[in-house]
Amino acid sequence: MIDRLIEKIKETGAPIVAGLDPMLDYIPAHVQERAFAEYGETLEGAAEAIWQFNKEIVDKTYDLIPAVKPQIAMYEQFGVPGIAAFKKTVDYCREKGLVVIGDIKRGDIGSTSAAYAAGHIGKVQVGSKCYAPFQEDFVTVNPYLGSDGVDPFLKVCKEEKRGIFVLVKTSNPSSGEFQDRLIDGKPLYELVGEKVAEWGAGAMGDAYSYVGAVVGATYPEIGKALRKIMPKAYILVPGYGAQGGKGKDLAHFFNEDGLGAIVNSSRGIIAAYKQERYRQFGAENFGDASRAAVEDMIADIRGALESRY
Repeated sequence: MIDRLIEKIKETGAPIVAGLDPMLDYIPAHVQERAFAEYGETLEGAAEAIWQFNKEIVDKTYDLIPAVKPQIAMYEQFGVPGIAAFKKTVDYCREKGLVVIGDIKRGDIGSTSAAYAAGHIGKVQVGSKCYAPFQEDFVTVNPYLGSDGVDPFLKVCKEEKRGIFVLVKTSNPSSGEFQDRLIDGKPLYELVGEKVAEWGAGAMGDAYSYVGAVVGATYPEIGKALRKIMPKAYILVPGYGAQGGKGKDLAHFFNEDGLGAIVNSSRGIIAAYKQERYRQFGAENFGDASRAAVEDMIADIRGALESRY
């Protein structure tokens, strides 16, 4: 799957991923009203609004981008109907030829971790039949429990040719409370980066590993250091746009081949119509505003890479 992601990035010329993280506040009133007219102000109504919102954004951007990243918590908050909307979104994005990164941040041990891996990127056996329940192409993984929590995902990655992105240095302000702590003279995020490189060495695609890393755009110097520690790991870079990351901050997350990283924007794309820059589109044309935001993001990152190389 890492090879397919790279192929899609080359095909689109866009090393970006759209974060499908819909809050009801992001969804225009007319979309909510249609959903509530059919299902009422219920969890089912909220889930329908989310699905219709996602579909419009995907329809307007799928030809520009290689991948999407739905954050499962935004769907789980609406219970079983929300999870159904998550699955519907994943399936639709795959139909459109997009690589799907399930932002699930799972991490446990033993059979629990194996169950997460099977449910999201693997298969489960039910009697004589086998099913792929969610069928994302990649998922995000929390490494806090060590190799016991990651190994079950690695096993499924090798069997199914899927991938994972391991949290190494996250973009949030308090990430340093643990991730920056020195251990034997090294910050913890460097030790995790070394483990990512080690795990990835045994799960290689053509040029990059099935095992990638999450490193926030808000820490460009750390990203530069981690790029050297994990030369074969694809880096998923959150924190662009709404959290302050800019294209000029990201050049060193990439390798000299212009590959090696994919940059996420969530609010900056899906809620673009709320920004002053795209306000002329209006809420009725929120999908067109998202497309314009994607085009601007592509130009920003492309310019940063061209200035570096």
